[in-house]
Amino acid sequence: MLAVAAASERVTRAMRSLEALFLIDVEGVTEIWLVRHADCYRGMTDVVDPPLSAVGREQALRLAGRLRHVKPAAVYSSPLRRAMETARAITDDVKVDDRLVEMALEVSEDGSLDFKETPDSAVERMRAVIDGIVNEHEGGRVVVISHAASILACLTDVMRLEPGHLRLLPYYTSISTVRVLGERRMVGSLGDTAHLE
Repeated sequence: MLAVAAASERVTRAMRSLEALFLIDVEGVTEIWLVRHADCYRGMTDVVDPPLSAVGREQALRLAGRLRHVKPAAVYSSPLRRAMETARAITDDVKVDDRLVEMALEVSEDGSLDFKETPDSAVERMRAVIDGIVNEHEGGRVVVISHAASILACLTDVMRLEPGHLRLLPYYTSISTVRVLGERRMVGSLGDTAHLE
């Protein structure tokens, strides 16, 4: 019986060490919840800065319901209307950061996307946003409402992947988490949409 208890204790210690490597339950970690804005494309009438669709408003309310229990230290948002409306479903106290915009792009006649901002530029921009948030809210949990390609640039950077190698399209109001402690950054989750189910 003592041998089983000792083995169990070693496994527990090993798992706690592994979790600490990935910044799980480590004191002083700042947790960033990267959230894509809610849907604005169903029934769109404004292509420049569209408001949320009816579906998007429902998604934002579900997100807000989930975050009510989380009590974030702050909510940051892109200045674009779809992101701001998503953020304001969570709180009226929204911090706007112009760097949280989508990667610059154009839509061609055939409906394909032509990105005008380089992936490296988006990575640098998002890294600077995360650095600023960590400096301001060290050890807290912060919600960041942004856009798909900018979120992917951030996640790609944290995961040390080449741009374009993360085969993921964050769904509307999906949550991807990044944990930060000093220079260490770890991804905690990708594209969580449990609040929409």
